[in-house]
Amino acid sequence: MRTKNFAYHLLALFVIAATLLSACGGGPVATEAPVVTEAPVATEAPVATEAPVVDPMADLVAAAQAEGTLTTIALPHDWCNYGEAIETFKAKYGLEVNELNPDAGSGDEVEAIKANKDNTGPQAPDVIDVGFAFGASSKAEGLIQPYKVSTWDSIPDDAKDAEGYWYGDYYGVLSFLVNTDVQPDVPQDWADLLDPKYNGQVALSGDPRTSNQAIQTVYASTLANGGSLDDAQAGLDFFADLNAAGNLVPLIANNGLVATGETAVRITWDYNALAAVDSFEGNPKAEVVIPATGRFAGVYVQAISAYAPHPNAAKLWMEFLYSDEGQTIWMKGYCHPIREGDMRDRGVIPADLLAKLPDVSGAVFPTLAQLDAAKALITANWDSAVGADVQAAP
Repeated sequence: MRTKNFAYHLLALFVIAATLLSACGGGPVATEAPVVTEAPVATEAPVATEAPVVDPMADLVAAAQAEGTLTTIALPHDWCNYGEAIETFKAKYGLEVNELNPDAGSGDEVEAIKANKDNTGPQAPDVIDVGFAFGASSKAEGLIQPYKVSTWDSIPDDAKDAEGYWYGDYYGVLSFLVNTDVQPDVPQDWADLLDPKYNGQVALSGDPRTSNQAIQTVYASTLANGGSLDDAQAGLDFFADLNAAGNLVPLIANNGLVATGETAVRITWDYNALAAVDSFEGNPKAEVVIPATGRFAGVYVQAISAYAPHPNAAKLWMEFLYSDEGQTIWMKGYCHPIREGDMRDRGVIPADLLAKLPDVSGAVFPTLAQLDAAKALITANWDSAVGADVQAAP
């Protein structure tokens, strides 16, 4: 009996010992599993949700802010609503904007880069906004550097350099801005400008020897006077007649001269003219006319100087201008932004802005080769063919 009880107790001790050994040897397998499964849930989930919050332009913004300043040239505040664009950019990124010669022409902008190649001071522009033909020529002269904005793919291929040296920003159509307090008989077409009633009243918006706007004005008149996009001579002939008639004022017109009546008729891009009427607020009364013939669309392009003292600020400026926000600001100034098609497709343009744009149906867009040929003809022959020394008002 004792032997049986002894064996029984021995077996019980063996079972208890085995249980204790099992707890010591295999326990970690049972207790560590929850730790392994719980830890990733607690620590890894936040990492996965934070990644999309990173600003892809954070480094560029920081680099631009370290430079502190952007230097622009030839950007009047009433041109394409650049005033709002500049102020919005400054407020958004905390940069200063050094504005050079707001009334300069495209040729002046290019010359400013050349003259300041070795100068990192305040007279060296970081960016330029020039006529379409000046983009390719500036690239050929090594004056600009490539940069592709994040919205690059939505810029039409025929409006940008494939390597990113220049890219179209907006376009407009040449128009007549008329102070109707001074001249109530508003011209409706180019030929009307030859009428004696406009004696001493018609002015260009630049010097045709250097200004893209003035060059393209002469080019546009070609189309209404028997010429073609392939031969701008008819435009030179038309302005020779306008000058001989005494109707051409040899002053570079601006909205202030129109307001005072010193230049009652200003030939300018429709966006400039429409913005002027808004700014006049009825004093003086003014009208804008898209001519019946010779409707000519002009594309401008942006580029960064190869010698930009503030290259990161320049890149950030481009990112801003080519964002939906920047393109909408241009549209508020009556310009057709280059990404308008993409923005229309996505339905992001406010309806009131679309309603404000004038009817420019039938406007023609010359090719780069045609623009280059016309520019060469007009700049080389203006003095001999027309003879008007167009200069800024004293």
